[in-house]
Amino acid sequence: MAETPSAADAARLLYHIKQNINAPHQPKPGEGLSPQMALLREWQSARLSRTHADLLASDEFGAASRFFLTDIYAPRDFTQRDHDIERMHRFMLKILPAKMLRPLTRAIELNTLTQNLDARLLDALVNELGMSDEITEAMYAEAYRICDNYDDRVRQIEMVSEIGRELSRIAHMPFIGPTVRLMHKPAYQAGWNELQDFLEHGLSAFKRMRHTEQFLDTIASRERLILDRIYARHPHPFDI
Repeated sequence: MAETPSAADAARLLYHIKQNINAPHQPKPGEGLSPQMALLREWQSARLSRTHADLLASDEFGAASRFFLTDIYAPRDFTQRDHDIERMHRFMLKILPAKMLRPLTRAIELNTLTQNLDARLLDALVNELGMSDEITEAMYAEAYRICDNYDDRVRQIEMVSEIGRELSRIAHMPFIGPTVRLMHKPAYQAGWNELQDFLEHGLSAFKRMRHTEQFLDTIASRERLILDRIYARHPHPFDI
């Protein structure tokens, strides 16, 4: 398939996806987030909302900001969606070039990295700093330093930008949006609703943006500044 798909490419893609979606769905119930992990994820989501409040309130950037908060960093158990993404990814690699699937590939990689980082961070908070039912900014920053994984945190920030760029590229391709929307009913009927929502939310959010690089650069520069201030032991690293 060419880099820019034609109407025939989109029709063929839709056909193959429908064939796969109509295959038996594989339920993959998760165990749910532990109360402590839910507390950590809620704290992180609230902090991101404060740091990027202007982007959330923006007519142009609000939808993409909410996508990251609700579909990437939300305090939810994404076991089923992640299982479906990996299954669909393996199937679609048979009919699409790998470069067309970079958003899904990066989403899988980012999810794995984030889960590992959060697990290590929670361990530091609970077992080294005695966290019980509250997280403070000072405690959170100290846990970051205890984990001592600066390079992994930089990579996490970079991957968010990579996913955003790829989503923007795919979202602006002819026929991709209508093809994904046509998948909605069969996807929901077959049980693939979490994956379908992820695709729809991401493509819709980035389709409406005119200044994608400005949006992604703003997020990356703020998060990198906070990370550097944490490691520099700034007394108020999140007040930027």
